Amino acid sequence: MADGATGAGPVGEVVGFDHLVLRCDNVETTLAWYLGVLGLAPVRVDEWRAGEAPFPSIRVDEGTIIDLVGGGGFVPEGPGRLDHLCLVLAPGTDLDAIAARDDLDVLEGPVGRFGARGDGTSVYLRDPDGLTVEVRTYA
Repeated sequence: MADGATGAGPVGEVVGFDHLVLRCDNVETTLAWYLGVLGLAPVRVDEWRAGEAPFPSIRVDEGTIIDLVGGGGFVPEGPGRLDHLCLVLAPGTDLDAIAARDDLDVLEGPVGRFGARGDGTSVYLRDPDGLTVEVRTYA
């Protein structure tokens, strides 16, 4: 694993911010706060409550959501409750090539995942500070 600073260049053109994941002590309490206090719109909440989605989300804008995930005793390696962030890459970016790069700390991928714009394909990377960064494309 290299530090990425002297690698083969950018993984692709970042065209937007997709989502972040918050680890919550109580998902229902956190959900109620973001809906009630900030007035954000729910995403897949009914599906989550019915056991059909792994977690609920809240919509920040047309292309950005916040996923609310139960902590289950999880303690983040870094400060705070941020699990990871996700950036959208330009259509056609070669995720297989990103996953094969020796200069990156690749954790997983390419794998199919749901995001702010629906189903996409993602590669998970670790940044120099240990934060997980998901890069994703949509078809």
